[in-house]
Amino acid sequence: MTNLTVGQSVTCWLPQTENWLYDQVSLLPDEIVSHVFCEIVSNLDQFPLPEGHLHSFEQVRGLRRSWDDVLRKMRLRRYHGYAESICRMTGVEVLHSHFGNTGWVDRKLARKLGVRHVTTFYGLDVNHLPTVDPSWKTRYLDLFASVDRILCEGPHMAGCITALGCPEEKVQVHHLGVRVQEIAYRPRLWKRAEPLSVLIASTFREKKGIPDAIDALGVLNREIAVDLTLVGDATHEENSQNEKRWIFEALDRNGLRSRTRLPGYLSYAELMREAYSHHVFMASSVTADDGDTEGGAPVSILHMAASGMPIVATRHCDIPNLLPEDTRLAAEHDVEGLVSELRRLVNSAGYWEAELAKARQHIEENFNARIQGQRLAQIYAQVVSNRTGSPTRAASSIAQVKK
Repeated sequence: MTNLTVGQSVTCWLPQTENWLYDQVSLLPDEIVSHVFCEIVSNLDQFPLPEGHLHSFEQVRGLRRSWDDVLRKMRLRRYHGYAESICRMTGVEVLHSHFGNTGWVDRKLARKLGVRHVTTFYGLDVNHLPTVDPSWKTRYLDLFASVDRILCEGPHMAGCITALGCPEEKVQVHHLGVRVQEIAYRPRLWKRAEPLSVLIASTFREKKGIPDAIDALGVLNREIAVDLTLVGDATHEENSQNEKRWIFEALDRNGLRSRTRLPGYLSYAELMREAYSHHVFMASSVTADDGDTEGGAPVSILHMAASGMPIVATRHCDIPNLLPEDTRLAAEHDVEGLVSELRRLVNSAGYWEAELAKARQHIEENFNARIQGQRLAQIYAQVVSNRTGSPTRAASSIAQVKK
């Protein structure tokens, strides 16, 4: 493949909770030259890019910034004058919008530039936005009509996107990946003489189902000692702040407040250090009342399973596709089901290794970020060579994904 220049469009580069997007961009093969453009920059020390390849609107000065600010506040465009100049200056041939709502905003820019347009949906954009604001259903139809390819994490999300009206031939499953070779595999061992250390890591949102996990751990704590570490915090949003209150109520209700550590948000390196000092990772995701879902699945499951940690999770969206086919999962809001899986692990202590090795192999084969980077490069090449077609149609690509 000859060199191909791709414009990576994001709102912010990059929240701590989106390290998976950093891996997606930074692990593309050398023949893909990425230029990231965004409105604001955050955590650049954790997510560095080559010099001259990050273009932030907040760095723009003078009249141009003022004029674009006026237009942006009027919702006439999202810094597209700046983005257009960056794309033309760098010779962008493919515009890759990250999140569906960003893709809708970028569709006119792609058309104006005459470049191919790829958009990846990740979760909040799939079910939540069209539920809380039905105008997104019409907006997405505009996006689907013009975009060259829609990417998503798994077959469940693919079905949700086609249900929104996207032609099936434009939808393609493309797994997110993790740097599996850089994750040390240390199968967890637990002895009955010590507390069972459980880790939960996420932003405090209803879709994470954290109160369900706490209720399940409260039941287990009456049988064996349980220590919980809850990494993350609420955002400034009212719904997230409410969820934080419900989480603390659940801790108090189950007598777990004194047995719970709350370190707040951690960097990826800090989170992985925590991971190796815990026995079990829980991801009890649910469909929120406002329609918010994982869309795909929490990438944290991949990191934890790859490290040799057993996972207790729910059958939510594409979570089943992250783990081997015979992995047992609880239903959404099924506290007893979560308790049952926790008890199974406790009762099989000393015999986890075969199950953990199987999960590690599954991730190595299907969710290796470097391999996924090569596959994303192939997708870019396909849309450049054929605007709407693809050697792998959505139906066949979805069929190839387990479960």
